[in-house]
Amino acid sequence: MPRFDLPLDQLRRYTPAVAEPADFDDFWRGTLAEAATAPVLLDVRPERTDLSLLDTWDVTFAGFGGDPVRAWYTRPAAVRGPLPTVVEYVGYGRGRGLPHERLTWPVAGYAHLLMDSRGQSGRYGVGDTPDPHGAPGGPWPVTWGILDPHDYHYRRLITDAVRAVEAARALPGVDPDRVAVAGNSQGGGLALAVAGLVGNLAALLSTAPFLCHVQRAIELTDASPYGEIAQYLAVHREAEEAVRRTLSYVDGVSFARRASAPAHFGIGLCDTVCPPSTGFAAYNQYGAATGRPTPAREMHTYPFNGHEGGEAVHTRRQLRWLAGVLGPSRAAPAAAGSTAR
Repeated sequence: MPRFDLPLDQLRRYTPAVAEPADFDDFWRGTLAEAATAPVLLDVRPERTDLSLLDTWDVTFAGFGGDPVRAWYTRPAAVRGPLPTVVEYVGYGRGRGLPHERLTWPVAGYAHLLMDSRGQSGRYGVGDTPDPHGAPGGPWPVTWGILDPHDYHYRRLITDAVRAVEAARALPGVDPDRVAVAGNSQGGGLALAVAGLVGNLAALLSTAPFLCHVQRAIELTDASPYGEIAQYLAVHREAEEAVRRTLSYVDGVSFARRASAPAHFGIGLCDTVCPPSTGFAAYNQYGAATGRPTPAREMHTYPFNGHEGGEAVHTRRQLRWLAGVLGPSRAAPAAAGSTAR
């Protein structure tokens, strides 16, 4: 796959001025305050998985508008007490799937909460969380409600992602001071947004993040999901100003500027889905608006890879980095015949 974006030496210096609406902080402060009025945990029940080394629970928590959002909570069965926890978000068009599909973090010794993406399942994986809110827009999730930031699908999804951290901290067996957020593509964009909205995270792991420097992305690539926005504007030519305004409220560069957690990034330099310059725009400005020293952060690039990035090699780097950031688990082995609850 040929490279089509800036060369690496320019990417490392790429700090574009990404326009923010004047009420960006008020918009998100009000959105999250409204969501916080509902109790976060709605239901937690054990889930049989036939995996003897892990325990899993089917979790339902209150997301945007109090809507029920599903998640899998999984942790090692052989330990008790609070564990460092990874809250993970999935890619565009995916749902949470089945609980045995994503085992890296719990097998590594972490508690793990995997959030379903409302209304998005069916393209790459199954899910069971609907998105009951309708508004004018296009036929794809990235264009649902795109004419107004208050109606936009990603206002709801980002709120869900923040509430997932709150839900994780309310679950038994979670060390609330050692919660990290992680994701790839859309999941990486959601994790980055959460890092900018939740000030006391332990770490961020964001790979090939979606929704960064969106105004550039929709002009640079026709690959989905950005291409779906371009397709919408190719038909609704009069909607461009409203669409660009809505997208400015969910841009990962703005969230990155407000983030303070240690961060680990990964990008394939041949990525045509989430162009490298858009992810570097967020990375290079990470923590810039906090008024504090730049948080510890590192970027791993894969010169001959596209949206798949570093795959297993990158996962190994994530595991080693996160262990160094969060430190060893304080949990003790469970007594014979017992499981953590």
